[in-house]
Amino acid sequence: MKFTEEHALLRKTVNQIIDKHINPHVDEWEAAGAFPAHQVFKLFGDQGLLGLKYPEEHGGAGLDYSYTVAMAEELSNINCGGVPLAIGVQTDMCTPALARFGSDYLKKTYLEPSIAGDMVGCIGVSEVGAGSDVASIKTHARKDGDDFIINGGKMWITSGYQADWMCCLVNTVDGAPAHKNKSLIVVPLDTKGVDRSTKLDKLGMRSSDTAQIFFEDVRVPQRNLIGQEGYGFVYQMMQFQEERLWGAANSIRALERMLEMTTDYTRQRQVFGGSVLDNQYVHFKLAELATEVEALRALVYRATELYVSGKDVTKLASMAKLKSGRLCREVGDWCIQFHGGMGYMNENPVVRGYRDARLVSIGGGADEVMLGIICKLMGTLPKRKKD
Repeated sequence: MKFTEEHALLRKTVNQIIDKHINPHVDEWEAAGAFPAHQVFKLFGDQGLLGLKYPEEHGGAGLDYSYTVAMAEELSNINCGGVPLAIGVQTDMCTPALARFGSDYLKKTYLEPSIAGDMVGCIGVSEVGAGSDVASIKTHARKDGDDFIINGGKMWITSGYQADWMCCLVNTVDGAPAHKNKSLIVVPLDTKGVDRSTKLDKLGMRSSDTAQIFFEDVRVPQRNLIGQEGYGFVYQMMQFQEERLWGAANSIRALERMLEMTTDYTRQRQVFGGSVLDNQYVHFKLAELATEVEALRALVYRATELYVSGKDVTKLASMAKLKSGRLCREVGDWCIQFHGGMGYMNENPVVRGYRDARLVSIGGGADEVMLGIICKLMGTLPKRKKD
C-alpha cells in the first residue's frame, strides 16, 4: 500500500492534537476513569478527522479507507488505549451502517453532528448473555403506532456513559430466524426509559467510560430505523469488517511503542556486569517480536488495499484481528518480563499498554470467533450432525 503526502499530513495533524491536547491529560483521565469525550471529539471534528471516509455532503472528507488506517495507527501515540478506542467507536463502529444505509434524516440528525464532533455515538450489540454470539441478543423492539418501544439492555458499551446516541441492534421481526429478525435503530440516550447509571470497572482502558445500559419501554420513532427492517444482522456484520480492521491497525503502533520502551529500558538496566539487552535471549526475542509486528502491518495493509478496491475482506480482517490480539498479549507479556520488577509497577507505561491491549482479543469478536469465521471461509468447518 502506497502512502502519499496527504497521508503524511494527516499523520502530522493527528499527532499535533495528541501532543498538545491529549497526552498532557491522560494520567488525570486514567485516574478519573473517563475523559471528556465531547471536548476531545470536537478537537478532531474541527480538523475533519472524524469522517475521513464519509461523503463531503455530510461533512466528511470523501477519502478512501487507507486514510482511516493511517489515523488509527497514529492514535496509538496517545499514552493510553481508552481514548483511541472511543474515537474508533465513533469513526468505525457506530457510524458505518448509518452512513451507508441511513435515511437523509438520520444522516442529518446523527451522522453529520458526529462527524463534526458535536455528538458522541456508541454501538450497542453485546448483552449480558450475548457477546460474541450476536445472534443470541434478547433486546426487543415492538411497533406501536409510528414508534418502536424497546425493552432489554446492552453491556460493555464504550462511551455509553457520555454518548448522545446509540446504534442499537435489536430484535424486531417476531418468528423470523435469528439472522433475519434483527434491525439497527438509532436510540437517543436522553430518551425516557434509558438507564445508564451503571458504570463498569475494567481491567484496562481506564480512561474510556464503559456502561451497562437498560431500556424500559423506551419509545423511539420508527424513522430512526437504519436501512431495512430485518437486515440489522447483515448490517452489523458489515460494520464488523471495519471495526476489526481498525482495531488491528490501531494495534501496530501500540506494539511498536511497547517494544521501543522495552529496548530502551533493557539497554540501560545493568545486571551481572552488562545490560539486560546484551543477553542474546533478550535481543533475539525482541527481534522476533518486531518481525511479527511487521508481519501484522503487512496483513493490515493488504486487507486495506483490497477493501479500498471494493473487495470483501471478512477473512483478512478476521485474520488481522486474531493476529493483533494475540500479538498484544505476547508482546505485552514479554515486555513486562524483560522489565523485571519494574514490569509489575503501574507507573510503568508498558503495564498500562499491556492491560489496555488485552481487550483486543475479546472486543469486537473474541479470538475463537475469528477462528470460526476464518475456518468457515476456508471451508474447513466440520459439517453439523443432524438430530
